[in-house]
Amino acid sequence: MATAITEPARRIANRDRLIFALDVPDLKGAKELVTRLGDSVAFYKIGLELATSRHYFELLDWLIERDKKVFTDLKLYDIPATVSAAVKQLSRSGASFLTVHGDRAIMEAAALAKGEHLKILVVTVLTSIAPSDLAAMGIDLSVEELVLKRALQAAAAGCDGVIASGLEAAPLRTALGPRSLIVTPGIRPADGARNDDQRRVVTPTLAFRSGADHIVVGRPIRDAADPYQAATAIQDEIAGVFG
Repeated sequence: MATAITEPARRIANRDRLIFALDVPDLKGAKELVTRLGDSVAFYKIGLELATSRHYFELLDWLIERDKKVFTDLKLYDIPATVSAAVKQLSRSGASFLTVHGDRAIMEAAALAKGEHLKILVVTVLTSIAPSDLAAMGIDLSVEELVLKRALQAAAAGCDGVIASGLEAAPLRTALGPRSLIVTPGIRPADGARNDDQRRVVTPTLAFRSGADHIVVGRPIRDAADPYQAATAIQDEIAGVFG
């Protein structure tokens, strides 16, 4: 059952709730797409594909210079000291969000090093993973149980929120309360026919009604005939949820 939208969630600007996944291979393509999207997107996620392009931080700076918010989706996973050092570096970049992955010690190291403005989000279970995949990994928990376990560890470690499917957003909001951020990938518009490699997907409206604060949308915008119109349609849907 979907939960009520919390009061802290209402304080997020509607236009910042949509995070566009800037999954393109190079700086030129990224800039062209951002320019094409114009005012329809205010918040961008840049992840591993661009991190291997040699232009990651140039793009980060370029986005911030244009008053865009940036989610650095790097899923840091290493010994706590190394994660701490990396988070300290990123805390000076102007990025708003950073993902980490791993155990309680890694989460705590990231939370302690994040500074005043950077928010640490812990990856729970990727939206491409199904229950059968967990069994193949030797994990004797359901997806829902594992997501909740990792989310509670993140909150206890002092992290700001989690990355989780909209299918788990409602129980997470109940367990975490109103303060933790829930950022939901695996979003597909109601009229979309493709899930691609995403297996636990929801619509924008269902994600927010279930307690998400932000949604991450990539291919439904990037691959649309008119990316600006696709992003604008999602922004209109968000406005319909929050008013």
